Amino acid sequence: MAGIPRSSSTVRASEVCRAARPYDAAVATLTPATRMGLSIGVATGLYGLSFGALGVAAGLSILQTCALSLLMFTGGSQFALVGVISGGGTWPSAVTAASLLGIRNAVYGVQLNELLRPRGATRMAMAHLTIDESTATASGQEDPAEQRRGFWTAGVAVFLFWNLRTFMGALAGASLGDPEAWGLDGAAVAAFLGLLWPRLHGRGPIEVALICAFVALVVTPFVPPGIPIVLAAVVAVLVAWAQHRRAGEAS
Repeated sequence: MAGIPRSSSTVRASEVCRAARPYDAAVATLTPATRMGLSIGVATGLYGLSFGALGVAAGLSILQTCALSLLMFTGGSQFALVGVISGGGTWPSAVTAASLLGIRNAVYGVQLNELLRPRGATRMAMAHLTIDESTATASGQEDPAEQRRGFWTAGVAVFLFWNLRTFMGALAGASLGDPEAWGLDGAAVAAFLGLLWPRLHGRGPIEVALICAFVALVVTPFVPPGIPIVLAAVVAVLVAWAQHRRAGEAS
């Protein structure tokens, strides 16, 4: 009512509300695809902390660890590489495992080329940002403009947060000393499973994962470190190809 002084707490609350209005307005102007891309970038970037620490624990330098995130920029392949190295595997087997897991990005590229129709210099940038998260964000939109916004927002956000947190994780890992004393020597496997688990939707991916796990367990006692994951990756490609071919014949 007029003439009744407001309490100091009421005044502060009203000031906070007025200060928050520009932020609320900015958030409201973001499209659904943009909001999704930003949230995915923040969440996925957290795994960069793990990769940075694990890369250093596997024997890589801070510079080498950061270079992997900057140049390779595909989480599953990066974790596979440091997992093989930390397990005593050779560099050829580590690179082979990472490369086989990276084949999926080439498949994404074909899909996104048809979806987004990139031109000119954007093709190179788009190729580097073609990962699980950017592909999923773009494919989940119906409007062509939203598809482009979703791809670029998710791709750039993941790239920035992944590389920043890789550097932070590498610095932290370098200060921890002996990785075995902290249990980091086996953490690469756990981190890789953390990336894999949310993607096991439907019967097909689960079948591939179980078959590959079985193959890796069977051959582990008989082959050098790093080879089981390479064989499992080869089996994954063959099984996925067989499933795709069977689905095509059925339709």
